[in-house]
Amino acid sequence: MSDIIEHKIKSLIDKGKLENAFNLLVDTYQEKLYWQIRNMVKIHDDADDVVQNVMIKVWNNLSSFRWDSKLNSWLFRIAYNESITFIHKEKRKVESAGGDYLLFLAEKFESDAYYESTEMEKKFQLAIASLPDKQREVFHLKYYEDKKYEEIVELIGGSIGGLKSNYHHAVKKIKEFIETH
Repeated sequence: MSDIIEHKIKSLIDKGKLENAFNLLVDTYQEKLYWQIRNMVKIHDDADDVVQNVMIKVWNNLSSFRWDSKLNSWLFRIAYNESITFIHKEKRKVESAGGDYLLFLAEKFESDAYYESTEMEKKFQLAIASLPDKQREVFHLKYYEDKKYEEIVELIGGSIGGLKSNYHHAVKKIKEFIETH
């Protein structure tokens, strides 16, 4: 299915119908990108903002996409990078104001009308947020996106052994966080 859609999008771009290609891309991938981003940034309004940033980047770069990789891989990478950038900005903003990022995130969970979960799920999300960046990124890609280590290496670099170690440590830290909070 996605190969057919990618072919249609490429064909539209080749014919100079960039707006049609972009609209097809949005119709096909926007929901999947939203949920990928939502799993990373957690809050609905934040995910909407990041999706908008992703779509702007896609629009600005669609005509120059080289097609030497799959379109959905390119979209995933843009969404992943925009999500990481958003998380880092939020964390820096909170911490530079003297705040605690985990407290800030917990308050956002409570105030998000679209975030429904049990106390255990909130604790799980806070445990993930408490991880060092690399461990959080590897955990997200492995746990939520079900990526293979080879795919994760392509996305964020490192070695397979290092990524396995990061994932193992992330799981251990999440368990410890849940047990102590």
